[in-house]
Amino acid sequence: MQKTDGREEVSDIKKEIDRFKKDFDSITEEIGKVIVGNRDIVEKMLIAFFATGHVLLEGVPGLGKTLLVKSLSKALGFDFKRIQFTPDLMPADITGTQIVVERGDGRKEFEFTQGPLFTNVLLADEINRATPKTQSAMLEAMEERQVTVAGKSHRLREPFFVMATQNPIEMEGTYTLPEAQMDRFFFRLHISFPKADELKKILRQTTINESYTIQPVLNPDLAVERVAEMRKLVREVLVSSEMEDYITGIILATHPDNKETRNPVTEGGSIVDLVGRYVTYGAGPRGAQAVALAAKANALLDGRPNIYEGDVKKVAASALNHRMLLNFEADADNVNSHHIIEKILEKLEK
Repeated sequence: MQKTDGREEVSDIKKEIDRFKKDFDSITEEIGKVIVGNRDIVEKMLIAFFATGHVLLEGVPGLGKTLLVKSLSKALGFDFKRIQFTPDLMPADITGTQIVVERGDGRKEFEFTQGPLFTNVLLADEINRATPKTQSAMLEAMEERQVTVAGKSHRLREPFFVMATQNPIEMEGTYTLPEAQMDRFFFRLHISFPKADELKKILRQTTINESYTIQPVLNPDLAVERVAEMRKLVREVLVSSEMEDYITGIILATHPDNKETRNPVTEGGSIVDLVGRYVTYGAGPRGAQAVALAAKANALLDGRPNIYEGDVKKVAASALNHRMLLNFEADADNVNSHHIIEKILEKLEK
């Protein structure tokens, strides 16, 4: 009887994994009907969403970043709002504010009016143009899922997902995001310019009278519950002790002052020299958490209840590239964090 129960439990887990993959793929395909190319970006954006993280998206203007986030909200059936960040934007402009209202009996009292942060999917456009004070309000919303106005906290809706953008070209008049806020982003993704065939497809789709309307994939009445189930399943994916050591080794290898003699990256010298020469600070615990959660989601997409080395390799660069602080010498030698992470993964390869 116990064996039968065990088989039934395994069967139930497989059904849940298959259902997760089916819903994930359906959302990806629905978004792909409007977004040309960039399938890897779409998949990683969804991985971050189901891992309860936020995404920082970088790319030159006109590559469809706004359309991408709108398409995600429509495919999921959730509310969408966009904030264009500017230097004169105040925290109250995004969190909401207290206003005086007059009741029917003549009494006047304060009432909280919600700002654009009270949504499910938020596009924070050019977030680095906001002042540090406004950025700190965004930081609280992203990390705590709440805003504080006049000393009172207000919970945000669930699910709450932020896709922030930065323009890598025009940096004049911007306020660089501090490392503490960069660390709050689950992934930093770079959207590249479309290839020739993709550009032609964009022309065909956007210069005719016909247009495609994205339909919600999830049942609108049960979307919130279904997303909660999928997020719960991601965290239930198994991580072996060996994989924990592997992820820990990657994180430690990003630190120039790493003294772990058992860490394979410290042997051979080449990676130690690379990190020691170009890296000021390495990734922290949040980086390890992001790699593990993203690897778990990737394992589910492959139909497995446990992660392996390939899952970690697929997501490590996106999860860690913004958590490493490089020095001026790295900029002068045109060395970026992606390059360093790739070298670390090569050295750790079994």
